[in-house]
This record gives sequence, C-alpha cells and structure tokens, in this order.
Amino acid sequence: MAKVCQITGKKTVSGNNVSHANNKTRRKFYPNLQNKRLFLEEEGIWVNLRVSTHAIRIINKLGLSQALRKAGLEIVKL
Repeated sequence: MAKVCQITGKKTVSGNNVSHANNKTRRKFYPNLQNKRLFLEEEGIWVNLRVSTHAIRIINKLGLSQALRKAGLEIVKL
C-alpha cells in the first residue's frame, strides 16, 4: 500500500542523513499516517481512510463531508 494521505495527498519524500563528519546518505521521510474509521453522517455509513495527522485536524475543523469534497473524493455506496 502506498504511503499517501487520502485527504491531503502527503507522501514520502527523500532527503539526506547528514553525519557529524558531514557525510551524506539518502533516506526517506514518511508521513505520519493513521488508519481511521470515520462516520459519514449524510450517508449514514462508516468510511475507512488512511490519513495523516494533519488531515485528522482538517476533518475535525471542517467536517468529514466537506474535507472529502475539498480533496475531490466521492463516497460510493455499495
């Protein structure tokens, strides 16, 4: 599974480890992703999302349905 936030689109970025002797080796910076089960009130369903902690703050502020709309996602009922 790709390490990408479903709301903000945050993903893994690369950079350098820099030692005390200023040696540089490549490394990866991973986003802080959490698996969250959230209730979508308009549809009356539970939604499983893989979101960053920053996205959880956005959902708390705006609400789940508006955060999904802003991210360009649609919920398809099965």
